[in-house]
Amino acid sequence: MDPTPHFRHSHFSLKDQIISFLSEKLFENRIYTVRHGLIRGMKRKGGLGFLPAAFSRSARNDIEEAFLRSLNLSGKVVYDIGAFQGIMTLFFAQQAKVVVTYEPHPASYQRVLENVQLNALRNVTVLNRALGEEESTLTLVYDPRMPGAATGDPAIVQQIRSTISEAATVEVPVVCLDDDLARHNLPWPDFVKIDVEGMELAVLRGMQKTLAACHPALYLEMHGATQEEKKRKALAIVQFLSVADYRRILHVETGTIVTMSNSAVANEGHIYCTVVAD
Repeated sequence: MDPTPHFRHSHFSLKDQIISFLSEKLFENRIYTVRHGLIRGMKRKGGLGFLPAAFSRSARNDIEEAFLRSLNLSGKVVYDIGAFQGIMTLFFAQQAKVVVTYEPHPASYQRVLENVQLNALRNVTVLNRALGEEESTLTLVYDPRMPGAATGDPAIVQQIRSTISEAATVEVPVVCLDDDLARHNLPWPDFVKIDVEGMELAVLRGMQKTLAACHPALYLEMHGATQEEKKRKALAIVQFLSVADYRRILHVETGTIVTMSNSAVANEGHIYCTVVAD
């Protein structure tokens, strides 16, 4: 049997690892004005956005940024599910009427709050809980060198525990979005970004009533422990979205329209999903 692929080396480039190390260990508390990217000109605590783009960005960043900038989010209600330190939250808040952000990891949640406050944003609500299929608790497991990849996905958890000796954990509450909207009178979303490190399908299943009621556009980052897991998850997500009447699923990085027959193209990167063609 093949050994478990090393989590850090199989999911992150050396550049990604260096950026994360410097950000977490040397510049964690630095406050500065971002020089490039989606939140250029905004204030941020943490990260390396004070350096020239060549030192902290990749071609992958450029493709995603161009796509997100092409969206018209003016006056819309945006949900940022899995915010990490809030970069996308800050970007969305520049256009959207309202941004509702979910970040379950306590340290990341606090950093999102700090970055929102640094920019005096009044249209952002930040919630410290995970989203899933049902109300429960979840153990997030993560590599301390790559804290943005904290996950509850069983296959990725096993990979982290098997290959990262210093793996850390934190218990977080889980709710489903359908219940949270009703319980807290939250606004219906127009656009939902989901980046939850392998838990995408559970989040979608927990928002089935919301999808049926208002058909928000969806922007998902795809994850999985291995290539086979990524392909399996991509197919399951495309099947779910097709049943939920999402007729157009675009793989952002390649520009390919994704169907069940070619779902493997979406095993990495991002998909943008709408019920009707744009």
